[in-house]
Amino acid sequence: MVLPSTCYTTDQPQDAHFMQQMSTLEQSRTGRFAPHLTLLQPLRCWLSQIEISDRTSARMLCFLIPARCPFERTFKLFGRTILSIPPLCKLNPFYEEFVVLRFRSLSYLAEVVGDDISRFC
Repeated sequence: MVLPSTCYTTDQPQDAHFMQQMSTLEQSRTGRFAPHLTLLQPLRCWLSQIEISDRTSARMLCFLIPARCPFERTFKLFGRTILSIPPLCKLNPFYEEFVVLRFRSLSYLAEVVGDDISRFC
């Protein structure tokens, strides 16, 4: 999950020195250099900063973001497993942000609005 302190805001400089610090931080955290993660950071921050403020947007997010990975499949023939496809959603670089956004939407619907969220689970 992306911490809000590492997100870009309008008052932070987005120059080469700042990008160098971000890539150094990523390299020290993972032990390898990953420039693509630095390039995706603004989108991750944007997703993590989305505010859930009304019922319709919370419901729409719960419908659009699935509860389970839709790509995971197990093919069986005569009771024997022929092919098993693992969940591929974790390959998505925004997977954690989507899961957190869906959870925040469900929490908003349950706690603030008081809707029954069992149909979204």
